[in-house]
Amino acid sequence: MGFLPDEFSEYLALDCNRSDFIQTWLKAHGVESNQIVIDEKKNILVQFGSSSYNPQFKIKTVIAHHDRVANSPGANDNSAADWQLMNWAVWLKNYPSFHNVRIFFTDGEELGWTVSNQGAFGIAKTFQRLGITNDDVYVFDACGRGEIPILSKSGLSSLASPKFKAQFSDLYKRTENILRIATDGRWMSLPVPYSDNASFIACGIPAVAITLLPADEASLYARKINSDKHLEDAVMNRESSKQKRLSENIPDFSYKEHLPYTWRLFHTKDDNIDSLTPASFKVMASILKLLAESKTPC
Repeated sequence: MGFLPDEFSEYLALDCNRSDFIQTWLKAHGVESNQIVIDEKKNILVQFGSSSYNPQFKIKTVIAHHDRVANSPGANDNSAADWQLMNWAVWLKNYPSFHNVRIFFTDGEELGWTVSNQGAFGIAKTFQRLGITNDDVYVFDACGRGEIPILSKSGLSSLASPKFKAQFSDLYKRTENILRIATDGRWMSLPVPYSDNASFIACGIPAVAITLLPADEASLYARKINSDKHLEDAVMNRESSKQKRLSENIPDFSYKEHLPYTWRLFHTKDDNIDSLTPASFKVMASILKLLAESKTPC
């Protein structure tokens, strides 16, 4: 595909060692990284020099999972977001001021629907153990198809503490503002299946998830959500009268045909480079630029 380099196709190859590829690519572009192995999952951490951080402002932990389902190219789930963050890391290396960003490329997001299986869960537990609970956590998942950013609805448990709800609400509103400015108001808040944000939320650390959809798919999905409450329950993995399988934390795929076409490509051979759209990469570049510029006092 003309708007992406041959290196991206190499990253999609079924025999690619993706964690090694990320580190090798980053180093070739002047960005150092470290492999953080937790519970046998290979996560890649990118941190920058001390001049990139100001302790008076919140750290922004930005996440994209690098694993994929076997025998799928995983172009959108989640190679596009990986590529976008890799290039952002190179841009951040020469940022003229502090940006307070650290980036994790996580492993194990695709291992199942139990949060504790995710590589991000080990990271979140480590944050929790070290008392790092004041970060802003942004998860980017499936950001290579479409031009409309979708901010996942919160899905917070009613049992969450008032303090946590307030922290999450603050992060959510600030994220809304970033998306609003980056896209001239062309963004939506809709139910999105949990990604690595679930691991941080489970550990008491507010985290938001952002994905992209084509405008027509986003509009159709919004109409379906408004007309069928059970669809939102299924997507958000909530208990409902039509869904009794949640004791095993498994979503109800009887709703799959009602999901956006982009999401139905996940985990198939059709999640390939030809399914990606140039507009997505332009939108993401705008979002990430504003995210770097955003600064929230601690």
